[in-house]
Amino acid sequence: MTPFRPVVVDLRHISYCVPAIVRLDSLQRFRVILAKIDEAKRKMGRVMQLAAFSLAEVTYAAGGDIAYMIQESVGEATFQVRAKQENVSGTILPAFEAVKSGNGSGGSGQQQQQSSEGGGGTSTPSGSQASPFGLTGLGRGGQQINRCRETFAKAVETLVELASLQTAFVILDEVIRMTNRRVNALEHVVIPRLENTISYINSELDEMDREEFFRLKKIQSKKKRDTAAREVEDAEKRDAAEAKAEQGREERRNREPAEPVNLLQDKDEDIIF
Repeated sequence: MTPFRPVVVDLRHISYCVPAIVRLDSLQRFRVILAKIDEAKRKMGRVMQLAAFSLAEVTYAAGGDIAYMIQESVGEATFQVRAKQENVSGTILPAFEAVKSGNGSGGSGQQQQQSSEGGGGTSTPSGSQASPFGLTGLGRGGQQINRCRETFAKAVETLVELASLQTAFVILDEVIRMTNRRVNALEHVVIPRLENTISYINSELDEMDREEFFRLKKIQSKKKRDTAAREVEDAEKRDAAEAKAEQGREERRNREPAEPVNLLQDKDEDIIF
């Protein structure tokens, strides 16, 4: 029973330390993500404002709705979203990244500017890096369309970054809430129950020690009493034996009276002859 006490104490320290470590790592990452979300939202406000103004410029310069022209020019998605994972204290956090495809990253800005300044010339962008929007708005508003496209590309990147941070924020918030519930359960339910169990076990062990000490004391006192009783019994037996022997001698003396001794009849041994 002796090695049980330090084992219980170690388990109690572990139950205190492990949730605190997990909660500390999650809270640190949570604060970092919260600061990044604040910065990304501020940036998104500025970028979306510029994008709205740019779209208004395109509408004014092109003279109407240009959605049909953009839809005809699009062959594939300009941006692709890639997902990866990050491990924070055993919690898997998704992270998104906006990646431009080959068709959407060409240097068509200068070519569109040259075509619009040339009054609708027939020059077309060439090369493998040509943008599918090179001829969009060729007669009218091409430069504004290109600026609007670049502004909305920045807006898409900012939105993807914000979506990644917001998703990680929601997951970490739920993990922290769950960890707090576990910590509260440990602090207010499990640990008090363990402490009560420990105190009960300690009291039982102390009671067993006291019982063992009392038992040893009783055994010693009983041995002393038994020894004293045996000594008294032996002494009584010796006294009884001596008394019985004395009584036997006394009885023999009483049964056989002593004959008178005649000194004249006794003859001494002749020493000389």
